[in-house]
Amino acid sequence: MTTILYVLVFIASCLAFYFSGEMIVKSLIKIAKFLGWKEFVVSFLVMAFIGSLPNLFVGISSALHGIPQLSFGDVIGGNVVDLTLAIALAALFAKDGIPAKSKTVHRTLLFTIIAAMMPILLIWDGTLSRMDGLLLIALFFIYVGWLFSKKERFVKTCEDTAPIVQSFKTSFAGIFKIILSLLVFAVAAEGIVRSARYFADAFNWPLIMIGLFIVGLGNCTPEIFFAISAAKKKMEWMVLGDLMGTIVAPATLVLGIVSMINPIHIDDFSPFGVARIFTFIAIFFFFIFIKNDSKISKKEAMALLFVYIAFILTEVFAH
Repeated sequence: MTTILYVLVFIASCLAFYFSGEMIVKSLIKIAKFLGWKEFVVSFLVMAFIGSLPNLFVGISSALHGIPQLSFGDVIGGNVVDLTLAIALAALFAKDGIPAKSKTVHRTLLFTIIAAMMPILLIWDGTLSRMDGLLLIALFFIYVGWLFSKKERFVKTCEDTAPIVQSFKTSFAGIFKIILSLLVFAVAAEGIVRSARYFADAFNWPLIMIGLFIVGLGNCTPEIFFAISAAKKKMEWMVLGDLMGTIVAPATLVLGIVSMINPIHIDDFSPFGVARIFTFIAIFFFFIFIKNDSKISKKEAMALLFVYIAFILTEVFAH
């Protein structure tokens, strides 16, 4: 009975993340229209920051509970999901794949690769220390500074296929919804961390495995939703840059904050070995596909989808 209760708590928490994330995205876009923000600013805020909020809340909660390994597994598992499943689904829903001709996307690619690999390299000695955390946070702000350094990235104003005239009252309601969603995030994060700890104790599963295999996928629902939604609305140009942002922010800012609160120690790397290998495989294919023809085609999307399925099957049979 207790197990069923915690399963329900976990599912409810993931659903809360999904619907709250959707509410924040819609509210932010309404506010952006009212204030006349640029598309680049909106996409960065929506995905690089807001898309990482589930990771941040779970990370802080897990650190305060003394189990920061859960956050590490969540971020690394989430990166594998973003580099494979999220991009693959967006490309499959898009009419002609996901374009990657933008200079910003190509230049951000290097930051994405460095950010995805950095936590794995820093924890090679078994500990992600507070000094490592400072380095990751510094890398995030270097990335943000670079993104906002070019004036041409702010040329196009945020628009939609059917623009709506936004009033101050509507925008204020959007701010209220964002605050409410953040409170829901905090409660949902506590539910996920408590249920994850129960699963670890009840089934003798390593916490990092739960983060990699379960929490990582659950926390990726906001960016998967956004990527598919943007592709279906023929806004494919937003997908790659936004997903890159959701890889960079958790791997740098989130893990940096978590390790500052509570350094992450991993004594047994065996549960993490498969994810480490598939992170490098996902990065390799992602890099090759973008550099090859400046787009993620449907055929390449199927290859990325296969990588994700192989990751899941390998994790299942390896443990």
